[in-house]
Amino acid sequence: MTPQPNPQAGAAVKAADRAHVFHSWSAQELIDPPAIAGAEGSYFWDYDGNRYLDFTSGLVYTNIGYQHPKVVAAIQEQAATMTTFAPAYAVEARSEAARLIAERTPGDLDKIFFTNGGADAVEHAVRMARLHTGRAKVLSAYRSYHGGTQQAINITGDPRRWASDTGSAGVVRFWAPFLYRSRFYAENERQECERALQHLEDTITFEGPQTVAAIILETIPGTAGIMTPPPGYLAGVREICDRYGIVFILDEVMAGFGRTGKWFAVDHFEGVVPDLMTFAKGVNSGYVPLGGVAISGAVAETFARRPYPGGLTYSGHPLACAAAVATIHVMEDEGVLDNAARLGAELIGPGLADLAERHPSVGEVRGLGMFWALELVRNRETREPLVPYNATGEANAPMAAFGAAAKKNGLWPFINMNRTHVVPPCTITESEAKEGLAALDEALTAADEHVA
Repeated sequence: MTPQPNPQAGAAVKAADRAHVFHSWSAQELIDPPAIAGAEGSYFWDYDGNRYLDFTSGLVYTNIGYQHPKVVAAIQEQAATMTTFAPAYAVEARSEAARLIAERTPGDLDKIFFTNGGADAVEHAVRMARLHTGRAKVLSAYRSYHGGTQQAINITGDPRRWASDTGSAGVVRFWAPFLYRSRFYAENERQECERALQHLEDTITFEGPQTVAAIILETIPGTAGIMTPPPGYLAGVREICDRYGIVFILDEVMAGFGRTGKWFAVDHFEGVVPDLMTFAKGVNSGYVPLGGVAISGAVAETFARRPYPGGLTYSGHPLACAAAVATIHVMEDEGVLDNAARLGAELIGPGLADLAERHPSVGEVRGLGMFWALELVRNRETREPLVPYNATGEANAPMAAFGAAAKKNGLWPFINMNRTHVVPPCTITESEAKEGLAALDEALTAADEHVA
């Protein structure tokens, strides 16, 4: 679709937004949200007629792109039949969504508890783990993000939790593996894996295994940097959990539903099955809010004759579930997972590696499918980040310049600290991927200017 400029309408949208909308993660008077007129496929556009290739997938959720006609039609059909119904009843869209999800989850994760999004999925997974074990503590990684609600933000490891962290949430943090910035002085992936597992077990030992309800990990951390765990790490965590009777929770909110080229990121790690797995975002491409927890047989049995003390008014909302059913069918029928895997391996991955060869600001490239990150640095030898940890204002100027250059070239980037993430829709075409890589190539020259 060719965007038609309408600056007057855009000004009215922005005026209403500035007068009444309170935006998340923002100092309200210091932001200038763009007014968006429309979106389709891999692109969105503003009221001035500027069109952008979306390398953020919204907030890493439009896995099948914007406005897919089959999902839009499914929502319209459901709305005409039954717009909503309370969660205590069996409803076709809800039952079918649960069935399709359970068919694709690993192992015996066959029970699905629906939530409104990823954060409350994490909240409920942790509640289930604590009730199942009768223990209180939850272990989570420093480089992680699990959501913005009270428990989820306290489980989070990145700086967004600081303002809410009172130290009373029963959370203990540990270092997960990340060879590029190893906390274990490792020289290779094998050492990183072994030392990270030993560190985790030491943490459990000193906390008291009998006090630990759960270990929660993003299968592949998202906003923390898209660090694929080394071979053997997740299997090692699974073994530690089994040995100490700890519930293993994998957070697939960002990495699930095709993002890595498989239904779930855990599918890349043979034989690893968590006890609980959270999901959201790509389950219905974010068309209607939906999340959930996939529950193992052992945890589900805890609540077979004991009421689960939790629920949500909109759990398994029919419109959201109808969108999920349609999205899963689209992914299956149109080869979306294969497209993400193939273009990731054959085009995006090699293309980013080529950019790293030519741009001294790129310290490392890492990722799978349509889930990639470029680590930007001032010095490749020392690995000094392009901007300091949690930089703001003038200290963040190099990343701001990179972002501005990307937008000038028609690419909307996903930037977090000293990284840019490459997370386009899993339906991206080869020509769109090449367009995005070319825009990144030009934008990285702005980052190169700050290399020592």
